Amino acid sequence: MKNKTLAAWLAFLGGPLGLHRFYLYGLSDIFGWLLPIPTALGLYGIERVQQLGQDDQLSWVLIPLLGFTIAGCALRAIVYGLMAPEKWNGRFNPPAALDAAPGRTGWFTVAAMALSLLVGTAVLMASLAFSFQRYFEYQIEEARKISQPA
Repeated sequence: MKNKTLAAWLAFLGGPLGLHRFYLYGLSDIFGWLLPIPTALGLYGIERVQQLGQDDQLSWVLIPLLGFTIAGCALRAIVYGLMAPEKWNGRFNPPAALDAAPGRTGWFTVAAMALSLLVGTAVLMASLAFSFQRYFEYQIEEARKISQPA
């Protein structure tokens, strides 16, 4: 029996590592194995910023991958939490009754959704702000180079 609350918490806390996918679909789930890739690339982007500074253009691409992965997993936790018990049990617990307890929404499920909304939104906005800020600063520097006499 797959528990909706546990799936929501796994998506929120361990989603970037694919833990919720492994819980729901098993270790043969290809998307569960692919989720750590953008997570690792984003962490590598953060490491590049710490070593090379904020002028590293590759980090501008890599860091948002981590943010978008975290935000996507937070959204998945919200989707799991909002799923009707009948739909949850029909999809993930087919032999059980449609109103079985693992598909019900409780306070721990609501807490997972609330925290996912809070953290997911903050991470998404921070990722977008970082990317756009670095991009526009780069554009300004390039415009200064063009406007200066040779």
